[in-house]
Parts: sequence; C-alpha cells; structure tokens
Amino acid sequence: MNACVPALILRRLLPVILIAQGARALIPSTPGEQTRRAITSTKEKISQFRSSNLPPRIYIDYLIPLPRETNDADIDPWPGGLAQMYPYAEDILRDVLAGVVDESSRDDCSSQVISAPDCCGFFVQESPLSPEMDVAALLFPGPDQFAKMGEIEDMVGDKRALIIFNRQFARAEDFGFFQKGEAKKLLDRYEWGFAFQEIACRGEDVKLTFEQSVGWQACVVDENGKEIEIKDPTWDAKIRPEYKALEVKINEVIPEPLWMRKMGEVQEKGLKFQRKE
Repeated sequence: MNACVPALILRRLLPVILIAQGARALIPSTPGEQTRRAITSTKEKISQFRSSNLPPRIYIDYLIPLPRETNDADIDPWPGGLAQMYPYAEDILRDVLAGVVDESSRDDCSSQVISAPDCCGFFVQESPLSPEMDVAALLFPGPDQFAKMGEIEDMVGDKRALIIFNRQFARAEDFGFFQKGEAKKLLDRYEWGFAFQEIACRGEDVKLTFEQSVGWQACVVDENGKEIEIKDPTWDAKIRPEYKALEVKINEVIPEPLWMRKMGEVQEKGLKFQRKE
C-alpha cells in the first residue's frame, strides 16, 4: 500500500475525529449551536456556584440573530430597539432555561413584565425535582430596574439561580452616582455563565465568547468569513480582553488593516461591478 494513503485518509477523517473529541469552532455557527453552548456553560457555572455554597448569580450575553427579513441595505436591523428584540429574546431565553433545568420543559416556565417601557421581563423555570433547583432570569434589565432587581434577589433567595440575560448596563457607575455603591455590591455577586459578543476593533469584525470550560476567547472574522483566533499567553482567560489589548494583538496577527486588504483586492481584481465572476 502507498504510504501516503493512510495520511490522506487521516486528513479526511480529521474533522470527524475532532468533533468526536469535542473540538469545535471558536464561535457558534448557528443559533441552535449558540443555545446549546449557552445551556452547557450555564449549567457548569451553576454547579460551580452550588459546590462552593454561593448563591448562583450569572450573566448571559446572547447574540440574538437578526430577523430573517434583514438585508445588507438596512442601516439598523433593529429599528424598533428592545421592543422589537423582545419576542426573539424571550423565545431564546425560554429554550435556554428549559435546557438548564433538568427534566423540565418550556411549559414549566412562567413570566411577567417588570417594565413595559423598558422592555424588561422576569422568568422562572420551575424544576420538577426540587424548588431549590428552579432557575429565574431577568431579561434586558437596565439601571432603572435597580430597585426591582434587589426585590427579585430577595425573593429568589440564596439557593435558586438567578440569570441576568442581555443586561442593559456595563458597570455599577451606570446606575448613577447615588446608587453606584449599592449596585456594585449587588453586581459583584454575578459571574459570567456564557457570552457571545461582537465588537469592531481596528475596523475588524471581532467576536468574543465566554464558556465555563475555556474562559474568554476572541477571534476576528475576516472579509472571507475566516475565523482568526486572537490570543496572548499573558491574558487571563477568566477576564474579558480589553479593547486596547485586542487592538495590539490584532496588529501583530493581521498587520494589514481591512481597508488596505480591500485596496489590494481592487488592484488585483478590479471593482466588483466590473468583475465578470
């Protein structure tokens, strides 16, 4: 047998082998995969909290897929803001909660509106095994819901998990000068359970993810859809990479900025409307 044949077979089987071993892309490729990864990571985080006898308090940042009717010409894919996003986010959150609570279904989830103007909702996924295994969630809470967040904290108690899903604040200072101290005490109890975020950094499309098993990861999705991992051995995987650190690393990994690469493409292939391909 030709010695090259086994190597060729191995290369063809490598993707299957990697999948079997649990390897996966840096970022979720479909909404379904994002939901599955959110469920797995959040369950692991809740277990970690409970094994440490700490109240499970968790952040989830979920990248909500754009509406199907969205096209490239749309300046704002969500012209209706949170009100337009809410039904999409609610449907996703119900799937996540049903997956996080063992032996439960979407029918076991109850909800109520906390603030209609601010599009904030409260959800409780009941466990058929024990009330202490229930998981509650706040959808789109913002600084104006601070008092309500405290009430819900007391109601949920230390045993049940509470998730803040797609928060509308970034830090304690967002709650105002007079409330930032109390807000910090409250928010310090929370840790990331799952995140899939996107930002623009140095003009590049950057995706950030957090999963309990691997921590924070970052990658650039280039103009061809290729994922280019952005990492540094000095970074702490438990801490979200800062913008400046990402920018410095992107300059190292991808020296040519996007506009320069586009200019090179134009020089090589001509303007898009002039191409015959």
